[in-house]
Amino acid sequence: MGRLQGKSALILGASSTGNMGQVMARRYLDEGAKVMVSGRKQAELEQFASETGCEWATCDITDEASVNALADVAHEKLGGIDIAVNSTGWGLLTPFLDNTREELEAMSALQFIGPFQFFQAVLRKMAKSHGGRGGSLIQISSATSVIMLNNHAAYMGTKAGTDHVIRCIAHEFGEEGVRANTISPGLTDTPMNAEAKQVPGLFESFRDSYPLGRWGTSEDVAAAAVFLAEDECFMTGENLQVNGGLTLRRNPTAKEMDAAVATAMQAK
Repeated sequence: MGRLQGKSALILGASSTGNMGQVMARRYLDEGAKVMVSGRKQAELEQFASETGCEWATCDITDEASVNALADVAHEKLGGIDIAVNSTGWGLLTPFLDNTREELEAMSALQFIGPFQFFQAVLRKMAKSHGGRGGSLIQISSATSVIMLNNHAAYMGTKAGTDHVIRCIAHEFGEEGVRANTISPGLTDTPMNAEAKQVPGLFESFRDSYPLGRWGTSEDVAAAAVFLAEDECFMTGENLQVNGGLTLRRNPTAKEMDAAVATAMQAK
């Protein structure tokens, strides 16, 4: 332990109990970092902070003023920002032809414009030319930014776009002491997927797509996030496929998922 001793970390998207952001926050705390968690849900943030001793602040990633205020308060309370993680997301599942303009705008605000402005805000605190000390930016993306999944185009497109933004940051801010990387989980056992996991056979339909034989956990992602946050990490502009080899193969098709669910229902 202690791999992040002396580091200060801001994790946005950590206001749902037991979600990926909170799992990463616990791991960072275990590794010795000072941590601030943020998101929209004040009560959940307060509860998590009381349990762990970390800092907290509310933030709506779709509101630029809120994002800028978060960077300010994190810099003040943590004594600087060495690590900044964006783990926000919305698992919208809508057939391509049924996506409305309102859905597309909401998804873009949450998964492209918001992250872009979050990175801008924290870079103004981290970049050496702005008086910072450099550090690590981490974006939680998805295996579906590079492999297909039915009815997921808006989600996939915005995640892929933000992946490329991370590459731009890596290219432009390396000399400022900043590393920027992406982590792409596959199907992961998280609160966001709790409803889908209750559908008999649905999660199981993915298992054969994973060379390592299981779907992912938030702990898998947190382990990768520790590596990317360490000073010893000589990597930037990369997308770590932390998904048990899923991207070597593919997600199941809609027909395959439906068939697996039907078989599981018949077996009950």
